[in-house]
Amino acid sequence: MSYFELSEEHQQIKQEIHRLAQEKIKPRALEIDEEAKYPWDILKLVSEYGYIGANMPEEYGGAGLDLLSFCTIVEEIARVCASSSQVVVVQELGALPIIISGSHELKQRFLPDVASGKKVIAYALTEPGAGSDVKSLKTRAEKDGDSYILDGQKMFISNGGVADLYTVFAQTENGISAFVVEKDTPGFEVGKLEKKMGIKGSPTAQLFFENCRVPAENMIGDEGDGWMAAMKTFDKSRPTVAAQALGIAQGALDAALEYVQEREQFGKPIASFQGVQFMLADMATQVEAARGLVYRAAAKVNDLTATGKNPELTQASSMAKMFASDVAMKVTTDAVQLLGGYGYIQEYNVERMMRDAKITQIYEGTNQIQRLVVAKNLLGGK
Repeated sequence: MSYFELSEEHQQIKQEIHRLAQEKIKPRALEIDEEAKYPWDILKLVSEYGYIGANMPEEYGGAGLDLLSFCTIVEEIARVCASSSQVVVVQELGALPIIISGSHELKQRFLPDVASGKKVIAYALTEPGAGSDVKSLKTRAEKDGDSYILDGQKMFISNGGVADLYTVFAQTENGISAFVVEKDTPGFEVGKLEKKMGIKGSPTAQLFFENCRVPAENMIGDEGDGWMAAMKTFDKSRPTVAAQALGIAQGALDAALEYVQEREQFGKPIASFQGVQFMLADMATQVEAARGLVYRAAAKVNDLTATGKNPELTQASSMAKMFASDVAMKVTTDAVQLLGGYGYIQEYNVERMMRDAKITQIYEGTNQIQRLVVAKNLLGGK
């Protein structure tokens, strides 16, 4: 299989989630955006169909699908509702450090409930002074007998306030370490929910840890393993954000194509005007180019295994995330333009897609950081 083609199995998965998204999720998209609340019904829906744990190991209750399959699932959900795609994207993101670095015992304790959707998980890395500069984490975890005491603050945490489990990164004596923190742990508190421009159905919150005692058995891997777990997580999670951006762009193109063939001006559909046709041609080409990079990056995750960071995989993931999210912003903006005044109206969906697209250029590493990652790899790590 080339990196740019889907096998019959992948095509079947894509077709199945496409039907479900179009029939069950698309009708909820506008309401989810207006309510700005976590869509528990979508969690239930994707859990029932096995999509919530699609990329998690079968041994721990997941479907055991590869990342390319998972990316097609994310793409088709984001095509109709970016907030709903966050339900599966963040569930995978929170679970990845456990899958990558956790012990068998830790995986047995937590992954089955995450893979079934019984419990929601979040990924807590970003802090007020540590966004792109991950190594500047201030949250600390001090060893105290058979526990660690966490103190610090996190921000911009997706699923904050709705998650049952949080994968939390903190400085320890031997470097950055990661822990699973359960929501009812004394000393852990969810702060304010942020009011956002887009993906409003995905809650984003501050987290506070004050003398928060976490059992040592909840550490993911060994002390000091957190940095590598975070970096290897990004290699696998960035293609899913790229798939999300791809889906948003495809959804905007879908809406634009439908509109320009129905809307008439000067006695004929506006699709007949050359200026409109040129815009559509550019949009479609950009979406297809993004799809190639996304599928290629996901396929590389499937094919490459490494004990540490793999530069080839890192570059492919960063390229896909950077390009697909830039395309999402460009295509959704053009879709709003093609719809004219209607494009600015909520019920026509493309203004929501434009708002949703912007965050894909920011989270999971800003696109400026992705360009630095790509350049560093091109220059041999210099």
